[in-house]
Amino acid sequence: MDTSYPREDPRAPRKADGAAHTALALGAPRSPPRDHLIWSVFSTLYLNLCCLGFLALAYSIKARDQKVAGDLEAARRFGSKAKCYNILAAMWALVPPLLLLALVVTGALHLSRLAKDSAAFFSTKFDDSDYD
Repeated sequence: MDTSYPREDPRAPRKADGAAHTALALGAPRSPPRDHLIWSVFSTLYLNLCCLGFLALAYSIKARDQKVAGDLEAARRFGSKAKCYNILAAMWALVPPLLLLALVVTGALHLSRLAKDSAAFFSTKFDDSDYD
């Protein structure tokens, strides 16, 4: 039994000089996971409706901790959750004012049309024959 190190695989292909070589197939290099911490801080400070910004901040901090610890898969999961909560917080902060603006504009248009019709009503002259 051979106990010498490094051990070589006897089935490995050998070069012309008789030395074994190893081929290592690497996948595409993946970028480090994003934790979206800055976005989460702004969501917490400015867009914090229903505590969605705070949840995004908590998951961002968890993602950063996991990235530092070396668990990149957990960091990706927490970063993805932080991104979702940031998007929800942004939508909750932007959609209601836009709806309010749309309601004000349509209400103003409707009131202007009513005012024009009522001004025309009060400017007409009625005869006594209209009431018979």
